[in-house]
Amino acid sequence: MSNPSVSARIVLQRQRRRRLEAGHPWVYQTEVERIEGDPTPGDLVDIVNHQGVFLARGYINPRSQIVARVLTYDAGEVIDRAFFTRRIAAAWAHRGRFLPATGACRAVYGEADFLPGLIVDKYGDVLVVQILALGMEVRKDDILAALMEVFRPRGILLRNDVPVRSLEGLPLETTVWAGEVPPEVVIEENGLQFIVDVQAGHKTGYFFDQRDNRAAIRPLMTGWGAEHGRTPQDGDPFWDGAEVLDAFCHTGAFAVHALAYGARRVIAVDISEPALAVGRRNAELNGVADRVQWVAANAFDYLRELERAGRRFDVVILDPPAFAKSRHALEGAIRGYKEINLRGMKLTRDGGYLVTSSCSFHMRPDLFRETILDAAVDAHKVLRLVHWSGAGKDHPEIEGVPEGHYLKFAIYEVRSRR
Repeated sequence: MSNPSVSARIVLQRQRRRRLEAGHPWVYQTEVERIEGDPTPGDLVDIVNHQGVFLARGYINPRSQIVARVLTYDAGEVIDRAFFTRRIAAAWAHRGRFLPATGACRAVYGEADFLPGLIVDKYGDVLVVQILALGMEVRKDDILAALMEVFRPRGILLRNDVPVRSLEGLPLETTVWAGEVPPEVVIEENGLQFIVDVQAGHKTGYFFDQRDNRAAIRPLMTGWGAEHGRTPQDGDPFWDGAEVLDAFCHTGAFAVHALAYGARRVIAVDISEPALAVGRRNAELNGVADRVQWVAANAFDYLRELERAGRRFDVVILDPPAFAKSRHALEGAIRGYKEINLRGMKLTRDGGYLVTSSCSFHMRPDLFRETILDAAVDAHKVLRLVHWSGAGKDHPEIEGVPEGHYLKFAIYEVRSRR
């Protein structure tokens, strides 16, 4: 069955990389030989190679450097309300297979769920949606109907307040799209509870991508009593727990996990007072508030202060925001990542652990590891890698789409060279 709404097509250049055939869902302006027809921005177009062979169907935005985004590789598939219902239901079924016990996760992850430009985070019976591209914006009604059919939520919030929309010529807005949306929700992750500010929190309110990585720190949180000369007879129920520094702690997800897993004490540092306020409430909610110190400070400055004071920790956790949001920012980002990892290593006691991550796409995995190694050389440390991973199972990755491989997460044992 042909799609009656497709009246134009993009003809790709002969001398191009075969990115589309390798699974990449974007077509760049530089790959286009010509556009046949007169499509309106947001219209559906067929994408063909230089010989006219059909490759994919997607939506077009001639004003963007990404001139088209792929919705289907099936020439007979109609892009209508039923299409969005099928795709969203398939995305949710994927989560049900790999995350069967969770009611809170990333339910639709844009290109990786074959719905480019659409993000849906599920917080129990509340959905938070981001529409990042013009082609999805013009199909909002079909998307809304599909979300209501698949999830039957209490409410849906549109968090279209992300700067990338401006590149698509779209306005920034936050609005209740359907039903009722409370200012906050409480979710469960790894058996713990967290308060999420869905209406004003960063991005959609919570970072689901680190779920599995937060669980990965459990083995680091106990087994330190002898190191510190403590015994059960001391009367401290957490005598064997780790002393932990959590820098860039945001709303305390790593800190609360560390404490729940047996850490004796955590210092949690972030520059955002509102984020720390939520962190305090999360600690109280999970019954660990008496073992955490919240510090409002620039993490770079605070790490230097701790180093000057001669402090040492069994575990140092570094979970900074993206330092490189563009290729032009990469050089400065490398300096930033090297700086915090160098300080983190110096603050880690010999035989302790550095937990470090980067969510900057432009900081490729090999470059991130190289930067950490450079920091280790300068800090006179030897690192033993004990864990390496990326984003969680609700953030699948399509091979051939390097932009989807953004999160790097590592746990290193830190030993001194002198």
